[in-house]
Amino acid sequence: MIHLPKSEPAPSSLAFKQSYREIDVLERLQKDFKNKCYICEEKEITTLNVEHFIPHRNNIDLKFDWNNLFFACGHCNNTKLAKSDYDNILNCTHPKDDPENWIEYEIKPFPKEKVKLKSTQGFEFDNRVANTIKLLDSIYNGTTSLKKMESANLRNKLLREIMDFQKYLMEYYQDITDEDRNACKKKIQNHLQSNSAFTAFKRWIIKNNSELRKDFSW
Repeated sequence: MIHLPKSEPAPSSLAFKQSYREIDVLERLQKDFKNKCYICEEKEITTLNVEHFIPHRNNIDLKFDWNNLFFACGHCNNTKLAKSDYDNILNCTHPKDDPENWIEYEIKPFPKEKVKLKSTQGFEFDNRVANTIKLLDSIYNGTTSLKKMESANLRNKLLREIMDFQKYLMEYYQDITDEDRNACKKKIQNHLQSNSAFTAFKRWIIKNNSELRKDFSW
């Protein structure tokens, strides 16, 4: 989960309060959230949900509030709906919330590894951090038998993306031409941009290595 600000003004169709799935809403959500689920960061999701960040519970204003509509996959949306604690998590669109830096993301690039998450601020900093970590742990590592299978599929995609990213990192520090090194650096920087899949994990690889931090930024 990384910071992804919402564009303004709200799509015009929301003013009629008839549907939050009109094409202008969907296209703006897709663009604002970089065509990926705001929770797990899987890109080009096929089980697209328009999520209400705060459950509307038949509150018409919340139901059609542009700032309350998020781009999520079915796996994450269904998991988030399972517990009321997840109604109170960090908001990746809010300028004062910083889920990428308040939570450390890690997965080792080996088969069957689980995602590890921890607060960088201490849970007492904000109970929404603790709730967000619990949600992300459920998303990436699973809870029920069915959800564990979905999470395993998600981690496989995550691992492939991380291994691709690390391949370029390894290549960058090999004995190669300046031209090849520059091309490699561009690929690494593309992986670190907000429109990349699983960006938070990649950025934490850089953050946790002082030498890499000297060479790469975003």
